[in-house]
Amino acid sequence: MGRSVCSGLLVLLLAGAGAASGQGVTTPPQFIDRIVAIVGNTPILASQVEEQFLMAQSQGGKVPDDSAGRAAFRRTIVENMVDEELLVQQASRDTSIRLTEQEIQDQVEKTVQNVRKQFTNQLDFETQLHAAGFASEEEWRRWLADNQRRAIQQQRLIEGLRSKSKLRPIPPTEEQLRAFWDENSAQRPRHPPLITFSQIVIASQPSPADAIRAQALAESLKVVLRSGANFAELAKAYSADSASRVQGGELGWFRRGVMVKNFEEVAFRLKPGQISEVVQTPFGYHIIQVERIEPAEIQARHILIQPRISPEQVEVARQLATTVWKDLAGGARFDFATHRYSDPEEPVEREAVQIGDLSPDYVKGIGKDTVPGLKPPFEVDATSARPKFVIIELTKWVPEGELTFEDVKDRMRTQLSQQLALKEYISALRRSTYVAFLP
Repeated sequence: MGRSVCSGLLVLLLAGAGAASGQGVTTPPQFIDRIVAIVGNTPILASQVEEQFLMAQSQGGKVPDDSAGRAAFRRTIVENMVDEELLVQQASRDTSIRLTEQEIQDQVEKTVQNVRKQFTNQLDFETQLHAAGFASEEEWRRWLADNQRRAIQQQRLIEGLRSKSKLRPIPPTEEQLRAFWDENSAQRPRHPPLITFSQIVIASQPSPADAIRAQALAESLKVVLRSGANFAELAKAYSADSASRVQGGELGWFRRGVMVKNFEEVAFRLKPGQISEVVQTPFGYHIIQVERIEPAEIQARHILIQPRISPEQVEVARQLATTVWKDLAGGARFDFATHRYSDPEEPVEREAVQIGDLSPDYVKGIGKDTVPGLKPPFEVDATSARPKFVIIELTKWVPEGELTFEDVKDRMRTQLSQQLALKEYISALRRSTYVAFLP
């Protein structure tokens, strides 16, 4: 049986001892543990239900105080345990679900190490294990392994059903959404400060001479590569993409919509092994080679030649940003300036962004200014090869506070629709599996 708090869940009872003693008959001691439900051939014990009850209490769950409420709470626990057992049994019958003992033991080891860190010495650790009802660490590990196995089985069964479209979401009604919102009132998270703004991002540009030199180098490398030179070696020697350079230019597998438009259009037209023409993007000049092709994705590598951007060119971008900001302050339209000056690879609208999700440059540039309106330009990516200057128009600042129903309605709809689909699937399992509830 599982353990959560203590081993006192099994209480010894001398059933009918008082009455028996008057007749001179000794009745052997009996455990009060009993079967409360059966799923297939698997019993669910009252002691297991009690452990779940105590665990809910220890974790701060909302447990009723009155006897009727507690009885109803225990019935809910039994229902949930039946559902879990149905999923585990179904997963055990599914031959496509593969689970190795090694991955279970790896998860167990992580749990053990995380728990051990909470104790200063081995004696305290073992004392707590004994208080939780485990005779030894080995017994605890076996309990962890069993629970981990069951959890993985359920997870993989559900993932497999969804991937095969056998667990299609069921849209909830407005009443169900409201009920879900009310039932989870104690768990509603607070949102951090949120900011909404429009932006114009002006990137530093190389001088015409530096751009020509970079393009010429890229063209010469293309010729060498088409003559049979080693792509990985040239990427390590010349590519300005630090992330892929050490891997010989490898970008891995990617689908459409991941790379910038010019790069993507060329890459998805190439045949395996083919060396592309030089491709210009906002990052510089690329030479691309596709290695493998699948119906919806490709595996490719590239060499990026980035033009040098001199301090003088950075200053040109700074002055342009200042000029644009002054024009906007004088009444120029923000959308026109965005179309004319902003880096097309940067988003124009940033809506309800958590302050913590912004880069340090943005946090520093915006500061504690919460008043809507146009803000002076500030520099971002100053240490990169292509510094940029940002002008923002702050449209909304929401201080930290509680999330409203409308804030999380879409998220709740997604979550609840998946729960309803799973509930319907479990109902079908109940109809096809022997399930009995015992008084």
